[in-house]
Amino acid sequence: MYTRIYILRFPKDIVDQPIICQLVKQFDVEFNILKATILPQHEGVMILELRGHKDNIKKGLNYLKGLDVKAESVATSIHRDDEKCFQCGACTGICPTGALWLKRPEMAVIFDPEKCSGCGLCVTVCPVKAMEVSLDKISNLSETVFEIH
Repeated sequence: MYTRIYILRFPKDIVDQPIICQLVKQFDVEFNILKATILPQHEGVMILELRGHKDNIKKGLNYLKGLDVKAESVATSIHRDDEKCFQCGACTGICPTGALWLKRPEMAVIFDPEKCSGCGLCVTVCPVKAMEVSLDKISNLSETVFEIH
């Protein structure tokens, strides 16, 4: 099962359409709406967790792109500071997606941002705080688009 979190931006002329419903029906994906502001005649913004087979999620994202919905993965906001990391491996045991893993025999901790779901569990277990979540995009969204005027 593949899980990713996306920030979706809907053009104002399609916010009244059942886009997420169609996404689920046509592409066999599960969803969890983490935050959303959808208002008539305004750009819609949604933070959405998608779960399913990787190919189905890719097809679903292409469907959204065809509707001019912009999708940005939140996983890109998790980074590792390689200068702080001393390769202890604590993060590899808690990572639910395998984005952090031990390369053997070198015993090097490898971080694959493509597999990262953005859950943030690695941040809490890292003893030297080498894993960082930069949620600037989300916090800026919270201050602007998520306010109801």
